[in-house]
Amino acid sequence: MFDILMYLFENYIHSEAEVMVDNDTLTDELKGAGFHQDEIYKALKWLEQLAALQDAEAFPCLTKINNHSVRIYTTEEMQLLDTQCRGFLLFLEQVNVLDFTTRELVIDRVMELDTKEFTLDDLKWVILMVLFNVPGQESAYSQLEDLIFDEVPDGPLH
Repeated sequence: MFDILMYLFENYIHSEAEVMVDNDTLTDELKGAGFHQDEIYKALKWLEQLAALQDAEAFPCLTKINNHSVRIYTTEEMQLLDTQCRGFLLFLEQVNVLDFTTRELVIDRVMELDTKEFTLDDLKWVILMVLFNVPGQESAYSQLEDLIFDEVPDGPLH
């Protein structure tokens, strides 16, 4: 399912291609690209839920969160989001790329992925997808893009 989400993000959303494609056409294209019907359905449902989360009423409990509160992860979240992923989320909050609301949206979307293995690179893609879809987060999206795509390679530069 995650491969389908990345395919859609790269080919439709991030490339600013025509986004108003009906589900049947999109499903046919994804089948033609070699994806399975059940995975396509899950990915499209994930994207629909992402769009629905843009509504502030989707997370009414977030209005009660203090900006200085500490996020305690559940056991299930810690199984999917390793220390490196959780550290990256904290870093993004500290540099104001994520706020507590967008962080919770990211965690919600990660937990809805149908996967047992999840890497830091996967997390970066999910964060990009969330920020791209949340109104008013254009600057944060650009900052994250710069952080991800302008990374300095490991080792000495010669």
